[in-house]
Amino acid sequence: MTEPEKKHLFDDPRNVRRLIYGLYALCGLSLLLDFVIHRHVDHPWEALWGFYCLYGFVACVLLVLVAKEMRKVLMRGEDYYDE
Repeated sequence: MTEPEKKHLFDDPRNVRRLIYGLYALCGLSLLLDFVIHRHVDHPWEALWGFYCLYGFVACVLLVLVAKEMRKVLMRGEDYYDE
């Protein structure tokens, strides 16, 4: 007799949607807190509204793009361990 496949948290599309909405809410909250929190900046561009949110987004996008290019250099063949 086979056991039923274990269902994980993110197998349900509703949970994935909830997570995405939660991340959107956290992003919006961090933008709103930019009006309230006083920052001691070292450079003038850090004082721009939403600078750290934009900086984090650009950094994540660049990490993904660099990782995609690194994959071309570092990837091994499918039969690498079979040889």
